[in-house]
Amino acid sequence: MMRIVITECDHDSFDAEHEVTGLAGAELVLTQSRDATELVENAAGAEGVLVQYAQITAEVMDALPALRAIGRYGVGVDSVDVAAATERGIAVCNVPDYGTEAVSDHAVGMALAAARGIPRLDRGVRAGSFDLAVVRPLYQTRDRVFGVVGMGLIGTATARKAAGLGYEVIGYDVAAEPGAATFHGFASVSLDELLERSQVVSLHTPLTEGTRGMIGAAELARMRTDAILVNTSRGGVVDTPALVDALAAGSIRAAAIDVHEQEPLPPDHPLTTFDSVVLTPHLAWYTEESYDELKRRTVANVIDVVAGRAPRNIVNPEVLGAPGRNATCAPVAVRTGA
Repeated sequence: MMRIVITECDHDSFDAEHEVTGLAGAELVLTQSRDATELVENAAGAEGVLVQYAQITAEVMDALPALRAIGRYGVGVDSVDVAAATERGIAVCNVPDYGTEAVSDHAVGMALAAARGIPRLDRGVRAGSFDLAVVRPLYQTRDRVFGVVGMGLIGTATARKAAGLGYEVIGYDVAAEPGAATFHGFASVSLDELLERSQVVSLHTPLTEGTRGMIGAAELARMRTDAILVNTSRGGVVDTPALVDALAAGSIRAAAIDVHEQEPLPPDHPLTTFDSVVLTPHLAWYTEESYDELKRRTVANVIDVVAGRAPRNIVNPEVLGAPGRNATCAPVAVRTGA
């Protein structure tokens, strides 16, 4: 019987994972490892691990000789040393498209909340104030420019929804040629042009060495004074101290942040002091539908690898050619949806 261990996860139920592993005849073990030492002890003998936030380093992999697959609950795999996993023939799997609708909904919702000053107005009404002055000036969405940084699945979905609200949408992506009519008809521009033109800048990039801190002091200085920065991608994409400085100086209008360099965000963090900032606790990915799909597909990917099949999603497919990892069978059929 294959052994699959959840290293740590803050989900409130694991019924979906148990259902998938039960159908596959696999053993699922839930642990809540607080550090690397506990993780190694708890995952001893595991052929597959499911991780949420845990750092899976080369040292952790070497301490788990039976390990053949790592499944990440989510899109990003920045907590896993993918190069080290590839060297050891270990598959790294994620679920890159499970939250497309949820995250794009949230990004647009946060942009509108910040643009209309809704959280600030709500707080005012609760305090007995009907003062419009605190959020003036307000503007309609039509003819405003919505810039999307990272035009993958989520970025493109966000662009589509923003366009439906009347925004003029422009996009930047490292894989696209500026000036090309790409991204399902949305204009492709350079990052500098996007920052200079957009009233909303929405970030949808993975966290890599190339994107870490990509929105820093210089980029914030290029943005319009009436611009709103929206981040539903990864906290590390934004230089947070630089963002705090820009907000304090009034060089940008507002920010709407779902992902943070430090999570959970400390209650006394400087971002919490600005009425112009909308904050949510890294939940853009969540809907009942996406939650169920994430859980089922994360464990199904790992089961497929351990069983010698090609998983639906794999970050390092070259390991499938290693001995004992050849893709010869159809992947596990997974029912999704709440």
